Amino acid sequence: MKTDIEIARECRLAPIADVASRAGFPTDSIEPYGRSIAKVPETLIDDKRAAMSRLILVTAITPTKAGIGKTTVSIGLSMGLNRIGKRAIVALREPSLGPCFGMKGGAAGGGYAQVLPMEKINLHFTGDFHAITTAHNMIAALLDNYIYQHRNDGFALREKLWKRVLDVNDRNLREVITGIGAKTNGGVSESGFDITPASEIMAILCLSTGLDDLRRRIDNILLGFTIDGRPFRVKDMGVGGAITVLLLDAVRPNLVQTTEQTPAIVHGGPFANIAHGCNSILATKLAMTYSDYVVTEAGFGADLGAEKFFNIKCRKAGLQPCLTVIVATTQGLKMHGDVPLDAIKEPNREGLIKGLDNLDRHIDNLKKFGQSVVVAFNRFATDTTDELNLVRQHCEASGVGFAVNNAFAEGGSGAVELAEEVVRTAENHPSQPLRLTYEDSDSVKTKIEKVSKNIYRAASVSYSKQAETMIARIAGLGMDHYPLCIAKTQYSFSADPTLYGVPEDFNIHIRDLVINAGAEMIVAIAGDIMRMPGLPKSPQAERIDYIGGHIEGLS
Repeated sequence: MKTDIEIARECRLAPIADVASRAGFPTDSIEPYGRSIAKVPETLIDDKRAAMSRLILVTAITPTKAGIGKTTVSIGLSMGLNRIGKRAIVALREPSLGPCFGMKGGAAGGGYAQVLPMEKINLHFTGDFHAITTAHNMIAALLDNYIYQHRNDGFALREKLWKRVLDVNDRNLREVITGIGAKTNGGVSESGFDITPASEIMAILCLSTGLDDLRRRIDNILLGFTIDGRPFRVKDMGVGGAITVLLLDAVRPNLVQTTEQTPAIVHGGPFANIAHGCNSILATKLAMTYSDYVVTEAGFGADLGAEKFFNIKCRKAGLQPCLTVIVATTQGLKMHGDVPLDAIKEPNREGLIKGLDNLDRHIDNLKKFGQSVVVAFNRFATDTTDELNLVRQHCEASGVGFAVNNAFAEGGSGAVELAEEVVRTAENHPSQPLRLTYEDSDSVKTKIEKVSKNIYRAASVSYSKQAETMIARIAGLGMDHYPLCIAKTQYSFSADPTLYGVPEDFNIHIRDLVINAGAEMIVAIAGDIMRMPGLPKSPQAERIDYIGGHIEGLS
């Protein structure tokens, strides 16, 4: 089997103007970034046209080290829909350099179901991540300068909340001291770095409905509290316009193409374990304006990405998904059935059956949101017909749609079965109006407990002293009505990454809360999750190289 990057090199890329034209975008409105990438203005969004499109969410069972292939399925489904005569666009997130050089090596799909040019998408792309990093750190620099320049006027922050970000996995930067040395270096203070996908600027970009909304949100970013307890925001420094200027290009969605020249909009990149895990509202609505079907994904398992897609993104954007596709693999199911990692490629009927409990819990959760569900069996070469039929029969007995996805090996033709099942379900059994997990009027604690108990199935929730302090502060600021984003491990329904399957009777411990006043959401940090990941013992960077005029190691 050829590698992803070898397949990508063999694909003939259409000029981006042709891709835009086929999608219906006015070609004189796009801004090309070379021959095969373009920025598309968000002003082309038409809410009335978008409301006529069918939005398909792709999510997954709880991920494992075996991988699930959710992006590959999303891309394949969009190509399969086009193969059966539907106008479809796939809307995805942008990859982060952290995982690309750390664990994954690339995040543009795989095999014959990729978005292209994969090397550029996986690396610097159109510079959106760099713009977000710069905007975030510009605020940090301006804040430190404001404190330094006004120190003799009696101004000081009792508590500074704004850290820095970098799109690199670097555990040494989680906590740092700044301003040491000469007095002209500024005041000594504690700080630290999160990874760029966890930046509030990233969340703002993805939740904004346009430039005016972006500027409003930036102005409202909470930076800290003054000595007398007053909130101090970006607008108090008068620099909201400058930060907006840094994001003028980044706010426009990016147009690329799949391995079969299906239009793909790739924009925004928050992680679902430490952020809200969805691409931008602008990208989704732009795709919906110009297609009959839009396939989008939400990060990691349905307890993370899908929950936040519904409770945050759909709540704020007024989106109503037509149905949800949940991706499952035999290898992932076996790991949830207590089969060791080194044995998951071997037939194991008992382990597979036990692992189906994890799939069932996710399906049950999705039905709580009113979603019609189709299970996409992402087939691997080692899967047997008996295993496939076992999962098919289980889904049929459970009353949910089922289809095999072979897009990795066969491209769009390998996703026709899935595309047909999606269309059949969308036309005959579309989802009910979205039912959210909590009300805007619920307290922060009530929201945390509703998600923890109804989605994760926790028995209890506990809070650190710091978390209790932040909850009281949020209430005092009148921000209880913001939606909730729980940051926790992606490997378990619980906050313990070692508890596979369907853990029960566990406690969710909330360590801290972060106020994203600009993004208008509250981030609750559960367990030991870190908003700045570290690198593994053997990072993918060891295998990335430039050899013979080609980039190697991105997959």
